[in-house]
Amino acid sequence: MGVERANRWIVDGVDLEVRAGELLALLGPNGAGKTTTIRCCTGVWQPDRGDVAVAGEAPSRAAAAAAIGFMPQSAGAWSGIKAGELLRYFAGLYADPLPLPPLVEALGLTAVLRTPYRHLSGGQQQATNLIAAVVGRPQLALLDEPTAGMDPRARRTTWELMAQLRDAGVAVLLTTHALDEAEELADRIAIMDRGRIRLTGTPAELLADRTLEQLYLDHTSEAAA
Repeated sequence: MGVERANRWIVDGVDLEVRAGELLALLGPNGAGKTTTIRCCTGVWQPDRGDVAVAGEAPSRAAAAAAIGFMPQSAGAWSGIKAGELLRYFAGLYADPLPLPPLVEALGLTAVLRTPYRHLSGGQQQATNLIAAVVGRPQLALLDEPTAGMDPRARRTTWELMAQLRDAGVAVLLTTHALDEAEELADRIAIMDRGRIRLTGTPAELLADRTLEQLYLDHTSEAAA
């Protein structure tokens, strides 16, 4: 898959598969192409070369779109809507959504449900976005830096939720800058730099004789940021 912007391939020759019941962690510096890759997987962006399939369908098709849960880096200000209203709206889009109260409680949002989304802290917004992404019981969860800005308790809970999704058979594509997060959760790790996948493999394959930090530094460049 390739994506060209301003006469430059910002995603170039990316070939990834995320299987049911697997968590793939996509690592790379800012500007590496991770978020663009995620956007193409949602169908929001169309690649200029190659294609994307979700359960054999283009992500823009209704059947595939219904199978995708997407958590962006930033979901915007959502005008004046309150956190609880926003979550009820997303739950109402699905015939059989997950119950909201256990998710809200686990991620520490009970006390802020009446707070406008735009007045939530960064970590609270992230937690709200995460619930919105998974409430519809997706087959593919696309999580773009889901724990950014979270406090340690919410971060640990989010790790547990991602592991539960994987164990329930959901395919999870996670982008993150947190190497410990990838090492803790990932079934496979891919390192991306300057639009290309530089390295991919299981933690056992990649970390036999080097740390993940060493691999990351060896295969990325600050010039991509």
